[in-house]
Amino acid sequence: MRIKSISLSPKLLQQQMRALFLIIFFMRYSLCLFCQQQPTPEKEIWSPEPRIVIPGDVPSDPPSDAIILFDGKRLDEWVDVNDSTSIAKWFVANGIMTVNKKTGTIRTKRKFLDYQLHIEWRIPENITGQGQARGNSGVILASTGASDNGYELQILDSYQNKTYINGQAGAVYNQYIPLVNACKKPGQWQTYDIVWIAPRFNTDSTLKSPATITAFHNGILIQYNAALQGPTAYYPGTPGYKKHGASSIKLQAHGDPSEPISFRNIWVREL
Repeated sequence: MRIKSISLSPKLLQQQMRALFLIIFFMRYSLCLFCQQQPTPEKEIWSPEPRIVIPGDVPSDPPSDAIILFDGKRLDEWVDVNDSTSIAKWFVANGIMTVNKKTGTIRTKRKFLDYQLHIEWRIPENITGQGQARGNSGVILASTGASDNGYELQILDSYQNKTYINGQAGAVYNQYIPLVNACKKPGQWQTYDIVWIAPRFNTDSTLKSPATITAFHNGILIQYNAALQGPTAYYPGTPGYKKHGASSIKLQAHGDPSEPISFRNIWVREL
């Protein structure tokens, strides 16, 4: 079979070539627009490398860069809250320190700004009392003066013990209710893991940024980036800030008549 050749007029050939050129142009233009709209990958960063910190065998063990505040033997890192020359006089036995309510609240010799704190505490199994008069204590995350002044994360027996919820265990006292009640039964050891970011102040002493706290109780998140209104206290009205820098950490000896609570394995990492 013979196939007849098809011939195009010069004018028709020119029209077809022009159409083909326009198609190719618009395809390339669309492809360029598509490429410009795609996110570009982040630049790889190789230095400076993060420093190496060796973790403990379990999360509660202090990592290699931790400052040990209580090793189960001595209270060398702690002093009387009102006398920096007097070593804390709480009771130490069998790797545990127990509150001495007669001698009162204690504080660290060292002062800290931003930090990660691990602390373990236990309500005595034979605890008596109710409400705020049942295993009351607190971790005061930054001292702002004598006695118990500062920013307190509440310690209390909140296992089947009713009280006002901004004063139960895990509360930023009188400011933030804990997200959940993660308390164990009296007699069992409990943990707080806390990230504290200290407040910052302008040169004229006005507040630049508030203190914040993120905290875990027995491994459960109870406070998330809570911005404090100022130091905590049991009084009506709005608390306020006064300029300060690095501060001591305190452990409260509350005056309630219930049996004293105990602590162990306390360490801190400066951030």
